[in-house]
Amino acid sequence: MTKTIKLCAIGIFLFSILPLKAQETIRLSRVECEAIFLRENLSLLAEKLNIPIAEAAVKQAKLWANPTFTFDEVNLWATNRQTDGQEVSPEIWNEFGKNQQFAFEIEQLIYTAGKRKKMVEIEKVSVDKSRQYFEELLRNLKIEFRAQMTELQYVQFQQKYLENLFNSIQELTTAYEHQLASQNISKSEYSRLKVKELELKKEIYDLGRTSAEIQKELKILMHQNPNSILEITDEGFGVNLEESQISLVEELVKQAEENRPDIQLAVLEENYYNKLYDYERAQRIPDISLKASYDRNGSTMLDFVGFGITFDLPIFDRNQGNIQIAKLGIEQSKIETQAIRQKLESEIHLNYQNLLKVIELKNQIEENYNLSLDELLEAYNKNLKSRNISMLEYLDFLDAYLDNQETILDVNKEINNAVEELNYAVGKDIIETN
Repeated sequence: MTKTIKLCAIGIFLFSILPLKAQETIRLSRVECEAIFLRENLSLLAEKLNIPIAEAAVKQAKLWANPTFTFDEVNLWATNRQTDGQEVSPEIWNEFGKNQQFAFEIEQLIYTAGKRKKMVEIEKVSVDKSRQYFEELLRNLKIEFRAQMTELQYVQFQQKYLENLFNSIQELTTAYEHQLASQNISKSEYSRLKVKELELKKEIYDLGRTSAEIQKELKILMHQNPNSILEITDEGFGVNLEESQISLVEELVKQAEENRPDIQLAVLEENYYNKLYDYERAQRIPDISLKASYDRNGSTMLDFVGFGITFDLPIFDRNQGNIQIAKLGIEQSKIETQAIRQKLESEIHLNYQNLLKVIELKNQIEENYNLSLDELLEAYNKNLKSRNISMLEYLDFLDAYLDNQETILDVNKEINNAVEELNYAVGKDIIETN
């Protein structure tokens, strides 16, 4: 009985820890990854909420100030000493108001010089700025996200060709081990091959760690289960692009001025200070408070009704400081807009030239060059088994094979990154990589 209980307990324990160890593999294309990123990224979701927040501020700015109601000068009762036992004042209703004093007043603030309308215009600019802040965050997160996808694809390709090479060498190592046992080869030849096998094993292990780190960043950006394994399909790695497909620099600069959020934000900042300047100038004119009051038993009249108006006298404070701040803000925002335009043009020219150079480099690599390398590898494996080539020749070829494969991958990664950097500089996907 005790043994049965122990076995059940072990079974329950193993069953409970299995879900913790199981890792779901998510295999997605670049397009699918980006769709999840746009839908699930927490930073984007949070920033997007700033738009309705700014819209609510516009709604609030349109509202009139609430009227103020004051009820005071109330005596709850009157003593005989105060009234000499006489009825000083009659009741208003059901003994209320008899020999009592009280007063109430209603006051309404009226904004002058179109201040309310000017404040609404300022808040509307804030709504537009909130939208551009969101677009700027999206622009920055998107280039980071796409660079991480490219990097993961790059590592996955490295893992694939290294694992294929490792399997080939492992097969050769096994064959050489038998030859060594039969004393048909020297121990040094076997050792050289074994060392290469271990080197590849270590490289594959390092790539696995790199892949896990990149996956971590992508899963954070996509808001995915951290315990899952993310794989990206091969599509979209290494864009086939011709120089004729890219617009001229002048056209790209024009598109950037229309689409880049940072330049739009700079223009909006200038617009904001212009509207703030109008509002601060309007503040020179005092607002008016209209009053209506009723006083019972507080004056020579039993029921006194009066009207009044209050406003500040603009003798000392004519809002000079805030007007100057807004005026300087206009000048500052103009300078910042010029600086961003200059930066924008420089970035586009640089990224445009970088993309042309990497396209030229890719065109110099034959389309099926990596397939030729795989065929050569297979031929070298056969020749080594047949002892038609020496171990030294084989190892030299392996080094050249690895260097060439890495060059091909590097060029494809560089062209992806160059395209995204140009897209980023323009503020629009002028070239699709997915």
